[in-house]
Amino acid sequence: MRPSLIVPIGSTEQHGPHLPLDTDTRIAEAVSRSVAEELRAQTIHGVDQPTWLVATAINYGASGEHEGFPGTISIGLAALEHLLVEFGRSACNWAGRVVFVNGHGGNVAALTAATTLLRAEGRDVAWCPCTAAGADAHAGHTETSVLLHLSPADVWVDESVVGNTAPLPELLPALRRGGMAAVSPLGVLGDPTTATAADGSRIFAEMVESSVRRISAWQPSSGGMLA
Repeated sequence: MRPSLIVPIGSTEQHGPHLPLDTDTRIAEAVSRSVAEELRAQTIHGVDQPTWLVATAINYGASGEHEGFPGTISIGLAALEHLLVEFGRSACNWAGRVVFVNGHGGNVAALTAATTLLRAEGRDVAWCPCTAAGADAHAGHTETSVLLHLSPADVWVDESVVGNTAPLPELLPALRRGGMAAVSPLGVLGDPTTATAADGSRIFAEMVESSVRRISAWQPSSGGMLA
């Protein structure tokens, strides 16, 4: 039985004055490793499942909305889509299934296009998001809590400040026109000052549980996202 492959995908972009540039990648990678451990332990109807491996993370993504903030490196949607397609084609030469675990919302359009093409070519490729109920948008309570759980030494708690706390749907028009700087000069959406490691542990567990459920069910939508 051929192994299956989990591919963490994140970004390199500003996350306010208090979080590291690779926040999205760290979360996607940690989720991927925990998911792989749980999937390896599964049996279905007494039958062992394929071995799940975790690839080295793809740590550059489509982060155009964060351009202008120091540290941000965006390769854009077209380049990311091409990278994912070629990655998937190569991996499918030996992996039975490939799933991209995504930690950055800006990657979604590229993931959808790439997995749609790969599936049309007959390759069993899909993607799933790192999601949790009630999550705020960027460098706020959610991501700061998860990083306090995963990498507390790398969170500059004393530098955290309240960002724009308006609901994301209200911010989207200005965000699309002028990027993150148009809605938050410090690059924060939400309130990181309320973050705790305990909340981070709970949120992270929810992300892992959701991903395990999606991957176990393996029901890709027309855009390749696992339901």
